Amino acid sequence: MSPGALAGLRVLDLSQVLAGPFCTQMLADHGAEVIKIEPPEGDPARRFAPFRADDTERAFGGYFQSINRGKKSVVLDLKDPAGRAAFLKLVASADVLVENYRAGVMERLGLGFEALARINPRLVYGAIRGFGDPRSGESPYNDWPAFDVVAQAMGGIMGITGPSANQPLKVGPGVGDTVPALMLAFGILAAVRHAERSGQGQFLDISMIDGVLALCERLVHQYSYAGEVAGPEGNGHPLLCPFGLFRAADGWVAIGCPTDKFWVELAAAIGRPELATDPGWATNAARLARRGEVTTLIEGFTSQRSKAELKALFGGRVPFGPVQNAAEIFADPHFAARDMLVQVEQPGSATPVTIAGVPVHLSATPGAVRGRAPRLGEHTAEVLAGLGADRHS
Repeated sequence: MSPGALAGLRVLDLSQVLAGPFCTQMLADHGAEVIKIEPPEGDPARRFAPFRADDTERAFGGYFQSINRGKKSVVLDLKDPAGRAAFLKLVASADVLVENYRAGVMERLGLGFEALARINPRLVYGAIRGFGDPRSGESPYNDWPAFDVVAQAMGGIMGITGPSANQPLKVGPGVGDTVPALMLAFGILAAVRHAERSGQGQFLDISMIDGVLALCERLVHQYSYAGEVAGPEGNGHPLLCPFGLFRAADGWVAIGCPTDKFWVELAAAIGRPELATDPGWATNAARLARRGEVTTLIEGFTSQRSKAELKALFGGRVPFGPVQNAAEIFADPHFAARDMLVQVEQPGSATPVTIAGVPVHLSATPGAVRGRAPRLGEHTAEVLAGLGADRHS
């Protein structure tokens, strides 16, 4: 296994639940040494389901395993003088610190960025909060708690998702956590690059709702350019046609053919080649003007055929994909070929479990799932034993 592109980078992870741990999981996948600093009771996510039926240990379930794989766990009570002293020694040896407390929590502990930067001027301090940190812009909501559902609501993604204007919908996965986490990982690596060249660390933060708004950039330019308040788009697209979901005999499929080239192929595939040159259908603008008719035409064809039949007909010919559930994903050879379903040990269970793999594939320094998630405090003795070393000498 390659040591990874981030080998030698030490990250202190004080974050809990999803947003921060998802960020540091990506760093660990690419070789960073991620030391998860947990309170004596542990990250609350350790107690989240699902659990294996034969798990006699219950050290953690699938939620924690998935986003804390490959990390080390150190238990420190930051309110205790001994725990605080050990933590400050770790800070002196670290390259990066990540936390997702509400604004002011670390300052009340005397462990805010400014205090830690005096110990380690190279430190890159990354914070992820619902509404950001006052250092980078004092939101009127700075003191509000927030979770994924709040970020989705206020950042705009719920307002453009749903079957109709009167029914916004929450997006299934926790994108209000994971998308800002992706952006924080990018910001951390940019700041690390600066620190390597200059010796100067810095504070960076991301607001969860800012991250969601950045993901929904289209609603901003639609409003700015045209005064249009974007609403729920159903299973289509406001600017492209056909582009969305269509009913199959046994589920749904996605088809996106807004360009003339792909429309020609789709029209031929559904037995209507004349629509490729008919002025009322041949251009994206013409099809947008009769979106309902386009949907009816395509579903008249797709609804009579299974997803497998449609895959054989459309696959590789037009932009197409069946809507897949977990069982179908596990059976799809693509994900096996791309190492996207990875088995790891589950403490207390007789058999391994499967978690999502590493989607970023580097040719010279490939990332990898480097091991299971840690038991609570599993690496405390190991890490604390090495606190006297100067890693930057």
